[in-house]
Amino acid sequence: MKKGEMTVTNKSLYVRANYEVNQTPQFKVLSDDQCEEIYLGALEALERTGADVYSKEALEIFAKGGCWVDGNRVRFPSRLVEWAVRTAPSRIVISDRNGKRCMFLEGDNIYYGPGPTNNFVLDPFTGERRRPKKSDNARAALVADALPNIDYAMDHGTPMDVTPTLADVHAFEAMLTNTTKPIIHWGFGVDQYQDILDMAAAVRGGLSELQKNPFIILYSESSPPLRHSDEAIDKAIFAAKNNIPCIYTPCTFAGGVAPATMAGSILISVADCLVGLVAGQLIREGSPFIMGGLISTMDMSSSILAYGAPELSLLSAGLANVCRWMGIPSFSTAGCTDSKVIDAQMGLEAAFSILISGLSGANIIHDCSYMEYGATSSLELMVMDDEIIGMVKRILKGIPVNDETMAVDVIDRVGPGGHHLGDEHTMKHFRSEFWWPTLMNRFRYDEWKANGGKTMAQRVKEKTQNIINNHRPEPLPEKTLAEIKAIVERAESREAARKRK
Repeated sequence: MKKGEMTVTNKSLYVRANYEVNQTPQFKVLSDDQCEEIYLGALEALERTGADVYSKEALEIFAKGGCWVDGNRVRFPSRLVEWAVRTAPSRIVISDRNGKRCMFLEGDNIYYGPGPTNNFVLDPFTGERRRPKKSDNARAALVADALPNIDYAMDHGTPMDVTPTLADVHAFEAMLTNTTKPIIHWGFGVDQYQDILDMAAAVRGGLSELQKNPFIILYSESSPPLRHSDEAIDKAIFAAKNNIPCIYTPCTFAGGVAPATMAGSILISVADCLVGLVAGQLIREGSPFIMGGLISTMDMSSSILAYGAPELSLLSAGLANVCRWMGIPSFSTAGCTDSKVIDAQMGLEAAFSILISGLSGANIIHDCSYMEYGATSSLELMVMDDEIIGMVKRILKGIPVNDETMAVDVIDRVGPGGHHLGDEHTMKHFRSEFWWPTLMNRFRYDEWKANGGKTMAQRVKEKTQNIINNHRPEPLPEKTLAEIKAIVERAESREAARKRK
């Protein structure tokens, strides 16, 4: 034995029967049979009731594909929906801006990020609740770029200081130039989607290169129950035509646009997602498609869609189970709150949903910045969520059980009444076994007091401001920046011409 090597009794050489390993904690809301039952219920709803579709192009696609079209009402044969589910890919790989593959949307892999399109932001310097600006989109991308547990960027609010019909285009430009992480983004319509696609292609060196290694995911919301505007369904069709990953997400709230029962709400969400899925697969078999989204309850006392409700976590986990059973990558919600300020309610609701969503295995988990039932976005919440996500990821690492980790030899070496602090086994493992906080305070009282006695809210604010003031994202080449600028100017000219008509 070499000097410094520890003695390990290798019990694993024994032959052992029927040994099971939980590599991670186990959690599941719905059984496979329950997932199948909800899926079959969604097929029945689409075949019997159908959905209203308000896009001429989509109606033609559905009719040609074998659907029964009567005016705007489309009924979907189950065999067609089942075919679409089979042809959609079960895994999608997303790259960062530099082409490095970094988000593997497959199995139970999880990736967290912020949310889009808020009407207000909480200013991280003044605390003011105000309308978003383009500079807020840039700040959001910069903060997401700096945080290790935030895997992608979203816009943090619709900017109000740009041409209103191009707020989506300007927000994308601001994010594109301030982070190398993947970007999930929305658009008002296909014209804006084309602008966004052209900017992303300029970064990657052409559309075909972007299709090989996409670093953007397009995002479209339908209007449940069973209603699909031309903007929503046309954007799903646009994504399929261009072979770019698309999230098609209804915003479902139980007791409002869906039955008050949890199973009925999930069923409506699945059915609405399937409408977008069928459209995309009829355009291009194998189009990358991600289903799921926001699903919660309508608070009956205020009529808001509750972002901090326990049912949001329960419903989201159940929907993720159905997506997993179907073999379709999923989109979920967590890290959000109905609180209006940085307080205990914010931390409690965000932490609870981040844990449950992580355990559920939802692939993309968004809205880790949403406050006030989605009306307001907060970078401070995103920074706090980053800490919580780190804690959850540690829990998900589970407890490896083997000769080395059970440490029977170490226990024998230290003996009764001894301590493990100075043992080489402790030195070897504590850095990888223990989670290391960046915001949570574990100092003794006197040390905490000597360091200013700061509250969690103060520490979060300081970290957020420090990132904004000091983090410098990797810049894009000047040539690419010029191409992006030209695309934005083209969009401005188009909108100005429309306004003159």
